[in-house]
Amino acid sequence: MFGRLGSFCYRRRRLVAALWFVALLVLGAISGAVGTAFQDEFNLPNVESKTGFDILEEHFGGQGTGVTGTIVFRADQGVQDPAVRAAMEGLFAEIDARDDVTIGSPYRPEGERQIASQGPEAGKIAYAELEMPPNTDFATSFEVSEEIQAAAADIPGVQVEIGGAAFAEFAEPSSEVLGLAFAIVILILAFGSVMAMGLPVGVALAGIGVGVVLIGLISNLLTLPDFATVLGIMIGLGVGIDYALFIVTRYRENLHNGYSIEQSVSIALDTAGRAVTFAGTTVVISLLGMLTMQVSFVGGLAVGAATVVFVTVIASLTLLPALLGFVGQKVEVTRWRGLIAAGLVALALVGVGLKVSPLLVGLPLAAIVLVGSFVYAPLRREVPAFGQKPIRETLAYRWSRFIQRRPWQMAIAGAVALLVLSIPVLSMRLGFSDEGNYDRKTTTRKAYDLLAQGFGPGFNGTFILAAELPPGADPERLTAISDALAADPGVAFVSPAIPNNPESPAAVLWRLAPTTAPQDAATTATVNRLRDRVLPPVEASTGVDVAVTGAVPVGVDFSNYLADRLPLFFSVVLGLSFLLLMTVFRSVLVPLKAVLMNLLSIGAAYGVAVAVFQWGWLSAITGVEPAPIEPFVPMMLFAIVFGLSMDYEVFLLSRVREEWVRTGDSRTSVADGLASTARVITAAAAIMVFLFGSFLLEADRIIKLFGLGLAVAVLLDATIIRMLLVPATMELLGDKNWWMPRWLDKTLPKVNVEGSPTGTEDRELEPV
Repeated sequence: MFGRLGSFCYRRRRLVAALWFVALLVLGAISGAVGTAFQDEFNLPNVESKTGFDILEEHFGGQGTGVTGTIVFRADQGVQDPAVRAAMEGLFAEIDARDDVTIGSPYRPEGERQIASQGPEAGKIAYAELEMPPNTDFATSFEVSEEIQAAAADIPGVQVEIGGAAFAEFAEPSSEVLGLAFAIVILILAFGSVMAMGLPVGVALAGIGVGVVLIGLISNLLTLPDFATVLGIMIGLGVGIDYALFIVTRYRENLHNGYSIEQSVSIALDTAGRAVTFAGTTVVISLLGMLTMQVSFVGGLAVGAATVVFVTVIASLTLLPALLGFVGQKVEVTRWRGLIAAGLVALALVGVGLKVSPLLVGLPLAAIVLVGSFVYAPLRREVPAFGQKPIRETLAYRWSRFIQRRPWQMAIAGAVALLVLSIPVLSMRLGFSDEGNYDRKTTTRKAYDLLAQGFGPGFNGTFILAAELPPGADPERLTAISDALAADPGVAFVSPAIPNNPESPAAVLWRLAPTTAPQDAATTATVNRLRDRVLPPVEASTGVDVAVTGAVPVGVDFSNYLADRLPLFFSVVLGLSFLLLMTVFRSVLVPLKAVLMNLLSIGAAYGVAVAVFQWGWLSAITGVEPAPIEPFVPMMLFAIVFGLSMDYEVFLLSRVREEWVRTGDSRTSVADGLASTARVITAAAAIMVFLFGSFLLEADRIIKLFGLGLAVAVLLDATIIRMLLVPATMELLGDKNWWMPRWLDKTLPKVNVEGSPTGTEDRELEPV
């Protein structure tokens, strides 16, 4: 099937290329007409904070459940100064005139609590409450933020800032183009061919283009967050280049062995194409395993990333063979004009990534070089080809033999290194970082700091407590609840009970400010203490059940919910991956080792992430301030990293098994398989490390966290795992690597991932 697909796409290359082009145009047109419907929302399970929100929705008109923020302002002359008051009331009236915005001014009769009353900033800092409907998209909230800042610019002597993550400025990531620039350089250095570089990059971009459009369309059917597109591009660019690179490498190898262009394409699809399909399937399964968490936000990220990976696999199996048909033998030829132009394009991409516009001059210069080559003959000359050593004279082959001579020492050294890096995982604390982690220059961070100065650090994470009242409830009961809350050492302020209807109250709420910042561990402890120790006695005595809710309690509940379901998620992904690998490689020990070693590399990546993002190591370099690890990130990293790790596992082991089936020599097959794949795996891993690592340059903390975690995991997987632990453990096991009970071998379906290195499944191909 794979060989026939390769031949078909080669022979019908114009049709295949045209279909991809038309698909991109048509899907883009449909997306433009239909639009997108991204939603950044959590569907909370049946937890206490959801109960609180349900009470607020039913009895208080959804107060606090929409998109909320604050307009924080400070004036040295005091916020009650007549000129300041008149200017700010005018601003509030202008914003409140919008149909989608509700403003709670501090100048209302009940707004006195919104003016700082203690400390050196008493009377100088105040805030207005801002709320928009729950379904408000980012573009609308950003528009409101811009409108507020524009109006505030006309008020002299008053500092006005907008608080709330929903109103924060979000810059679209551009660091992926830095990774693309590095990919161009790495591919040319590793393979000495501009065409061999351009094909993987082009196929990856085509797959991402179609995949991202599909994500936008799917957002109309499923709950997908905006971040799904960013994550899809991040993952798609990495795997897209990898998959195409493996096929192109096998194609070039076939050409060197004397096969025709069509034969080379067919064999490449029948060998590397099979491995790509299986590897991509593993990544998709790992990602879709997150659906077991039953959280719409998490499921949306999984579906978005899996969609892009699926499309890049299809592009590698169809578009790439067609492009190889257009390129033919030219994949081996590099001229000076192409080399110089590629370098200038890489330079321009660096300029885009670093937002240095003058470097964009690289693009017109590249065009000038290409056009000028028709006049200046030396630019059309071929660059001398890199010398390619026989496999058994390569550094990778000698390295494999070095490992095989001392397998115990190398296996222990690699395992110890990964375990040491994993130590910080033991102190991982899941939770949401707060706005105190934004850049100090942003209005979001300035608003956060002003509120902390005027009202205390816990004011940025105010809780809401809600309760339904039994008929004829005694108000004295509510006083007892307020007193119990105020007596807790973690509570800085608690309001009296606020009824939904003063005449016949059916529900009440309290506003409570802790003494510590939202992301502090002490604040999480306060939430748990109120629920477990403070409220139960007064609830029993008063007959009123109080639900603790708000942004911080929601984060606590969400973190606990995901943490409780992580074992199920890990079990599903590990179990399915083990079964797939066992089916493909007809072995029990090889997939078992693969699962265990991948767990080691993921644990080490977690450890580095905790040290940098939770402990604050290297903060001067990364610009990251210590905070808990976002609860969905470990799960996402596990799914993505496990899938990517299996890519390298499949590419390496499929080649090792291919050699073992051919020779029956377990020791030589490992060395030959490693030597055959070392260069391409190293190049692919280097691209991913630079691509993911470049996201550390972004301002968004979560993007930084994903970038570092993925970069470290891929680096460790391609070095310690593939180049050290795999050859060492396979040497120790010898022929037992491929052991499988006969009854199990008969039970499992037959899946051939190695294909035929000399022909397709339907005909024998001999060198021409």
